[in-house]
Amino acid sequence: MKQIDFLLMFALVFALSFFALENPEPATVQLLPNLKVSAPIALEAIAAMGMGAILAWVFSVWTSLQNFWMVRRKDRQIQTLQQQVAELQADMEERKRLASATAIDVEVEAKNPA
Repeated sequence: MKQIDFLLMFALVFALSFFALENPEPATVQLLPNLKVSAPIALEAIAAMGMGAILAWVFSVWTSLQNFWMVRRKDRQIQTLQQQVAELQADMEERKRLASATAIDVEVEAKNPA
């Protein structure tokens, strides 16, 4: 996977370099109503890709945080359910013990009618 990432990055840098060499003329970009920037087209393209990369990173961090929170919530839910299962198993063992004790008492009474 790292080789594919490297090849994609290399192809992108190569294409951007070729684009920069072929388009050295400046272009004006209006960022705000009173703010205009004049720079080579390649520099503007690099800046736009950088801003896109930053936005993608922010989205990735946000998604990772959401997944982390969901996993923590599910872990708490699993822990609660495991505690409930342990309590129910202990209750079931107690009921089995009481049922077998009652069965022994019934059996003893049947053998020894007083």
